[in-house]
Amino acid sequence: MNPYKKILIATDGSLQTRKAVEQGIELAKSVDAKLHVIYVVDTSAFDFFPVGAAVEKTHELLREEGEKATRAVEEMAKKEGVGAQSEILVGRPAIEIVIGKVGLERFLLGSVAEKVIRTSPVPVMVVRSR
Repeated sequence: MNPYKKILIATDGSLQTRKAVEQGIELAKSVDAKLHVIYVVDTSAFDFFPVGAAVEKTHELLREEGEKATRAVEEMAKKEGVGAQSEILVGRPAIEIVIGKVGLERFLLGSVAEKVIRTSPVPVMVVRSR
């Protein structure tokens, strides 16, 4: 029995995430799983700024960047015969990646990946970029 039906790939579109994307696609291909690709428009940088035209424009640009990044992963998956769907989320990346089921109070200082590993209710694989 295949324990993996869906595999989540969170991407920021950077070259550093490419290896993780490739590993996720390979895993999905080997276990016949579907990919769910997400990009999180990180709002934490704007917490202390009043909402205005500049903040709205920045959100729009980040959303466009996310659409480009997720589309690239979908295309890579398609070339490997793996089904993928993508979604752009807005919020704090670690919380959105874990689908917001874990309260903010559980998060301490640390990287997004570390927070996801610590709080996710499902198995998480992290791929080192080096």
